Amino acid sequence: MTQNTTTQPRTVSTVDRGTLDIRGLVLLAILLAAGFILNFTVGRAISTATGGAIAPEFIISAFCLTILAIRPNIGQALIIGLISAAVIQITTTSPFIDFAAEGIAAMLMAVIVNVGMNTPAKKVIPVAGTFVTTAVSGIIFMLIKIAMVGGAAQLAAAMLPVVFATAVFNGILVGALYLPIRKALKLAD
Repeated sequence: MTQNTTTQPRTVSTVDRGTLDIRGLVLLAILLAAGFILNFTVGRAISTATGGAIAPEFIISAFCLTILAIRPNIGQALIIGLISAAVIQITTTSPFIDFAAEGIAAMLMAVIVNVGMNTPAKKVIPVAGTFVTTAVSGIIFMLIKIAMVGGAAQLAAAMLPVVFATAVFNGILVGALYLPIRKALKLAD
């Protein structure tokens, strides 16, 4: 009697996709801590070197990476965005605006990831999704800031180039980091 003992390759996932459990929260905490430190060091250096034209927000990159890894639902993504906004409050010069910007942006990223990663375009989702998410976050921030202080034309003219340059930077950063993080966490596509 012959038995077929062929085994299928197994992908082990250290993060349960679709759930914001303790492992997902730990991943978020680690990435937010790294983003927070990078904002103070690399972010300030890049902003200074570019005369403020690029102001990387590594916290947005951190929550985009977390959403790519765990693929939360919309409500869970909102929680991720609000936690991220709370961390940003430590360094922001415009308190509370980030709660709206990051909450909406995180939900948008979840929609992009949950839809896009099931299409042939999944290879560009980390870059494109992060670009769109960062741009939307920046535009929401800008619109709220304009509503608070006025000077719409001048503020928009000053902020829009920074928003889009930062979106490009974050998209490239997350695109470069997603594959190593996916491999380190042993995540399947």
